[in-house]
Amino acid sequence: MKLAIVTACPNGKISSVLSARLLDAAAQRQGWSTSVEVYDPRHPEKQLSATDIEAADWVLVVNTGPLDLQRFSGKRLYQSTPSRALQDVDSFVHSASELASVYTASVNAESEAPAVNAAPRLVAVTACPTGVAHTFMAAEAIQQAAKKLGYDLQVETQGSVGARNPLSAQAIADADVVLLAADIEVATERFAGKPIYRCGTGIALKQSEATLKKALAEAQVESTATASKASTKKDKTGVYKHLLTGVSFMLPMVVAGGLLIALSFVFGITAFKEQGTLAAALMQIGGDAAFKLMVPLLAGYIAYSIADRPGLAPGMIGGLLASTLGAGFIGGIIAGFLAGYSAAAINRYAKLPASVEALKPILIIPLLASLFTGLVMIYVVGKPVAGMLEGLTHFLDSMGTTNAILLGVLLGAMMCVDLGGPINKASYAFSVGLLASQSYAPMAAAMAAGMVPPIGMGIASVIARRKFAQSEREAGKAAFVLGLCFISEGAIPFAAKDPLRVIPASIVGGALTGALSMFFGCKLMAPHGGLFVLLIPNAINHALLYLLAIIVGSVVTGVLYAVLKRPEAVELDAVPAGA
Repeated sequence: MKLAIVTACPNGKISSVLSARLLDAAAQRQGWSTSVEVYDPRHPEKQLSATDIEAADWVLVVNTGPLDLQRFSGKRLYQSTPSRALQDVDSFVHSASELASVYTASVNAESEAPAVNAAPRLVAVTACPTGVAHTFMAAEAIQQAAKKLGYDLQVETQGSVGARNPLSAQAIADADVVLLAADIEVATERFAGKPIYRCGTGIALKQSEATLKKALAEAQVESTATASKASTKKDKTGVYKHLLTGVSFMLPMVVAGGLLIALSFVFGITAFKEQGTLAAALMQIGGDAAFKLMVPLLAGYIAYSIADRPGLAPGMIGGLLASTLGAGFIGGIIAGFLAGYSAAAINRYAKLPASVEALKPILIIPLLASLFTGLVMIYVVGKPVAGMLEGLTHFLDSMGTTNAILLGVLLGAMMCVDLGGPINKASYAFSVGLLASQSYAPMAAAMAAGMVPPIGMGIASVIARRKFAQSEREAGKAAFVLGLCFISEGAIPFAAKDPLRVIPASIVGGALTGALSMFFGCKLMAPHGGLFVLLIPNAINHALLYLLAIIVGSVVTGVLYAVLKRPEAVELDAVPAGA
């Protein structure tokens, strides 16, 4: 039996070639002779000849775009998409041979049109380090953009509570392109064979329509060669992304541990020292268990981001060593990168016989990477980093008022520069890491300052109503609520529209709040929750002063932006000439 195969994938020639090769191999395994065409309108001479078509017993067409099928009139033909064809190639070819029917132009014209004019289908995954704001805001932005552009889009959000609206196997199979809008590492095994386009959540949020168009135009199937290039690029530019992946997995442990410790203080600051009491049990769960797992989790998932699963065990072992050696979160970060890059190097360069290749991810990589990471941590990194961390902790605990205020100004300003971007996350990650060393003041300053921009925008939209459009006033209400929850990203719509005024006003208010928090000696046990943390006894000391710091900074930001903001153009036009 002779089979003619035609593939046509406008999203990239890689998809066409990959589909053609896999289908050709599957057909030959079933004993069919084949002639193959990878459709390219620029090279019509490469199309199947009339002789090839005449000799074929049936024709298999796999395409995702417009394709003229008139030349196959009178032949048995089966048409499908690459996503369906590549799920199980052998079964697909076998079933296609049975389902193929005689193609007649007049009969099939209508069924052919939808394939030509069908809206592009995309699936997307959004994920950010904390899994709270950017994850869901980016998802909403690209959904609105897809609706506007007429695209079919399904989005899975990988937030702090896990995956919501998880993509089904069928949705992935039907999709033309996979969009990964993520600031942390996302598992891609289920997208094998699909064109993938990667970007950050910030880009997807601010340039939604352009992101979707680029995804359709530039997505590529991540073959071995593509993956190698991506890995090289990631090694050069992905250090920050790896760090944020570790922080994102560590955060729930920090929140749970910090709040459990705070609850133990309800019975008295030293009540946990009395064995057998509920206070002692809470301290054991929060301090002895949760906080001891912080650094191993941080290191383990940094390594996981770099080397996937083979890096997880070496990373956690290195992180636990960092913790026991007193190197803290700084040592954990170093251990994570050591474990990740060593595991990735072993996986890449260790060439083994095919008979033992399966042992590499479960035996060889964990053993060698753990040995290397552990020895470096014990003999090289551990003691110097422990000394440095001890010095930093001592400095934070004993610094005078002036130094405390300066640190508060720095952390507060950084939290407000890019509203969830790299600078904001750097300040936040530094403050979270210090919780493992029982330094709670920087975390208080960072969270208070991070609440200021959105609350300030809400205040500005109230006290200068005439300068804001109705949509902006509604956005101000939403920003105010998000600010109370410590979601700095609530101010992004304002910053995107008027960055030269919003960002300086936010920095001034955030720096002031950070300085006041440090001046008042406020200490926060949990790294998230906003004002709702105040409802938990002893989660923060000097609660009223802490609240005052947030109010002062937010009002300053709100008033400053209300003064700086230019009225809407419509209202300017309404002002009488010469007024």
